[in-house]
Amino acid sequence: MTQALLFGIDFTSAPRAAKPIRVARGERQGAVVRLAGLQSLLSLEAFSEWLATPGPWVGGFDLPFGLPRELVQTLGWPLDHAALMAHYAALSRDEIRTQFAAFCDARPVGSKFAHRVCDGPANASPSMKWVNPPVAYMLHAGVPRLLAAGVWLPGHQAAGGDRVALEAYPGLLARELIGRRSYKSDTKAAQTTERLIARKDMVDALEQGRTRLGLRLKLSHAQRDDLVADASGDSLDAVLALLQAAWASTQPRFGWPEGADPLEGWIVSA
Repeated sequence: MTQALLFGIDFTSAPRAAKPIRVARGERQGAVVRLAGLQSLLSLEAFSEWLATPGPWVGGFDLPFGLPRELVQTLGWPLDHAALMAHYAALSRDEIRTQFAAFCDARPVGSKFAHRVCDGPANASPSMKWVNPPVAYMLHAGVPRLLAAGVWLPGHQAAGGDRVALEAYPGLLARELIGRRSYKSDTKAAQTTERLIARKDMVDALEQGRTRLGLRLKLSHAQRDDLVADASGDSLDAVLALLQAAWASTQPRFGWPEGADPLEGWIVSA
């Protein structure tokens, strides 16, 4: 897919004015990805409406697209991704928490959670976690809306389309850029000078193309200032997801490795 619009989406399962879903829009020319703009979506309904944006586009979405096969089998849930997502969407968050907590309680200390295969190489939280971060609720809020909008989830679905959604994980790219340094916080008291410097270093590295993705980020002076100034890190996370989508847009199978589990899914560039 050439000359597709590119998007990076920093998702939250409870969007609001103080914590919106952030969408970074960009375009790729060779090894350069130009940030065209940032947008805030204040509700899940606004997110559903945004998903109707005409294609062709490729988006990197910062939320899990699947659950660990071990968990699904243990709970006796459907082993087909579409059927599993329909089952999952029909549950309330309380029901999800209760069933996942019971699963964890029955397991030994140190291996409470089940993991997807992609969690290891991406160093990602298990997609069944319901707190810190509540990615299980992000999956519950996001993936059914992607499916309802008719967006194509490569790897999970055989059928194609010109609106492509991929599972991104900004933390994977962030660690490549600045190691384990913290660069964001939603708590005012924790929005320190050290975190601001970390964001500045990350933006510098992105502009210089110092990642294994082989891409350079092109920003205006105002965009650079805005990314560094956003202490929540949400704008920067959307841009990181944008770059992961840009990389995947040129890869065979959008970066899915051979043999990846269509029930669990795969994190872009893991």
